[in-house]
Amino acid sequence: MTYLRYVAIGDSQTEGLNDGDEASGYRGWADRLAEHLAASSPGVLYANLAVRGRLAAQIRADQLAPGLALNPDLVSVMAGMNDIPRPGSDPAVVAGEVEEMIRAFTATGATVLTFTFPNIAEIAPIARRFLPKILDLNDRLRDASRRHGAVLVDTFPYPVSTDARLWSRDRLHAAPLGHERIAAAAAHALGLPGSDLTWTGELPPVRRPNALIRTGAEMRWAAAFLGPWAIRRIRGRSSGDGRTAKRPDLLPVKP
Repeated sequence: MTYLRYVAIGDSQTEGLNDGDEASGYRGWADRLAEHLAASSPGVLYANLAVRGRLAAQIRADQLAPGLALNPDLVSVMAGMNDIPRPGSDPAVVAGEVEEMIRAFTATGATVLTFTFPNIAEIAPIARRFLPKILDLNDRLRDASRRHGAVLVDTFPYPVSTDARLWSRDRLHAAPLGHERIAAAAAHALGLPGSDLTWTGELPPVRRPNALIRTGAEMRWAAAFLGPWAIRRIRGRSSGDGRTAKRPDLLPVKP
């Protein structure tokens, strides 16, 4: 199919964090996918409503109606990862929020692109206790995609999805190479010209650090990233407080 009106909704991953910076602006996998779309359809228009820190319910409340109003023929919905570490979060409830967004967009005739999440225990070992929630959420997202005919990008089965080189130092957001791989996976799932399965290819092997080095790295990561994240949760703050969508209107895509 040819897509001419692409709308991306979601949180920081879709906003594009760490593929660029605050000064120059963020690119991210959704921008990269829009560029891929424009390569074969130069008239494509693209909007990105994603805002960092948003939970699935907040994405539905704040981005669904504006997204529908843009009358897209292609929508990407990536939501749920921010919910998982929250105490008491329920994958069934989170998946329900995502499914409602999928249902609303597919009801308009739009193609909806959605995603499973990688094995976070491999990315940040301290997050191993959240793996059962990820497995549960992924299963529910697969079921929701089947029920509504959405296009699913299922990255979980591929080992490369947890390669540290695809992730930023904070282990929460993709690095530029990770955003590139996500965009390539989405393009392949949509069957876009020039896309293929090379995004699943593993990177050249590297020597694994010894246990002492790994322990030190975990401690530094916890101090630099986990601690500040926990403090924001205690204070009821979010990294997205006061922020709005970076690209709220459908605009032409420039390389």
